[in-house]
Amino acid sequence: MYPITKAEKLADKIYLMDVVAPRIAKHCEPGQFIIAKTDEVGERIPLTICDYDREAGTITIVFQIVGASTQRMAELKSGDAFMDFVGPLGCPSEFVKEALTSLQGKKILFVAGGVGAAPVYPQVKWMKAHGIDVDVIVGAKTRDMLILEKEMEAVSGNYYPCTDDGSYGHAGMVTTKIEKLVEEGNRYDTCIAIGPMIMMKFVCLLTKKLQIPTIVSLNPIMVDGTGMCGACRVTVGDEVKFACVDGPEFDGHKVNFDEAMKRQQMYKTEEGRAMLKLQEGETHHGGCGHCGGEE
Repeated sequence: MYPITKAEKLADKIYLMDVVAPRIAKHCEPGQFIIAKTDEVGERIPLTICDYDREAGTITIVFQIVGASTQRMAELKSGDAFMDFVGPLGCPSEFVKEALTSLQGKKILFVAGGVGAAPVYPQVKWMKAHGIDVDVIVGAKTRDMLILEKEMEAVSGNYYPCTDDGSYGHAGMVTTKIEKLVEEGNRYDTCIAIGPMIMMKFVCLLTKKLQIPTIVSLNPIMVDGTGMCGACRVTVGDEVKFACVDGPEFDGHKVNFDEAMKRQQMYKTEEGRAMLKLQEGETHHGGCGHCGGEE
C-alpha cells in the first residue's frame, strides 16, 4: 500500500496528493509518470509526476475528475492509501541529459494548458535548481481554474497567466500570448508544451510557423504503461511510437495530432477498438485484453 500524506483540492474537479513511494521518488526525473490504482476494482490511472521529494520519499500527483475512477481518487483523504502506485514510467525529459552549459545558453519557453501546469512545474523547478531562468505561459478557462500559481511563479523567470474569459492575466489563448511575446522581441530556442491535445496541436502549428523547435508531452489513453497494449499509439513523423515507453515527450512538429485525437475517441468503444485492431494489423500491439488483439 502507498499512504497518502496530503490531499488538497486545487480547483473545481482538480486535486493534488502527496503519496509515499520511496523507490519512485529516489529514481524519477522530470517528464516521467506513474500509474495509480485505488483498489482491486479501480482503473489504472496514468499521471505525470508533478513533484517529488527524495528525502521524504514522496511523489506529488495532480489529477482532474473525468470518470468514476478519478472520482473515487478524489474522495481519498490523508491517511488513506493507493493499492498500486507504479513508476517511474516513460522517458525523462531530454534536457535532463543535456549539458548544463548548452542549456544555460538557450532561451526556453514552457507552455501549459489547464492541468498541464502540473507536469510543467517539475521541469521548470529543475531548470531553476540548475540556474536556468525560463519563461512560462499557463492558460486556463478562468482564473479559478489556474493551478500551482505561487509554485510556478517561484521557479520561473517570467510567469504569464492567460485566461480564455479575460478574467486574469493575458486575455485569450496561450497561442496569442506566444505571438505577443515574439512580437515584443523575445526569441526562443525551444518551446515545451503540455496540456490538452488540441492545445498542443495549435501551439505546434504556431511554433512551426515561428521556427521554434517544440517538444510536447502526450497524454493519450494508456492501459498497461509498458508498450504491450498499444492504447497510447501515436504517429511521429513516419514512425509508430507508443507514448508510455517511447515518450511521453516527442517532437511536436512531427506528431500527427489529428490521428491521435481520432484514435483516442475510437479507443473508448468496443467497436472502435476492433476497428483499430483491423486497421493497424501487426503493429496494433493488442495485448490490452479489450479488443481481442492478444489472441
